[in-house]
Amino acid sequence: MLEIGLGHYLTVSAILFVLGVFGIFLNRKNVIVIMMSIELILLSVNLNLVAFSSRLDDLAGQVFAMLILTVAAAEAAIGLAILVIYFRNRGSIEVEDISTLKG
Repeated sequence: MLEIGLGHYLTVSAILFVLGVFGIFLNRKNVIVIMMSIELILLSVNLNLVAFSSRLDDLAGQVFAMLILTVAAAEAAIGLAILVIYFRNRGSIEVEDISTLKG
């Protein structure tokens, strides 16, 4: 029987992280895809924290992962609310349009 070890979790985490980074760098026009890619990166970090926490029999990593999930949920809710309001005012949520808000 195949046992799932720490290496398997780290491999899945690395794949999620690379997908998140590619999502940010390859798609610079859609803000929603960029936010989803940031969420993928945060989930890969959480998977690492939980895997190492389980391996070391220490709950600190799991508690920290829960804090990261809380911050990620708040970031997603506030970010989507800002995007909805911006879309209602401007009619577009492309990154080039949003970057005109600087200064």
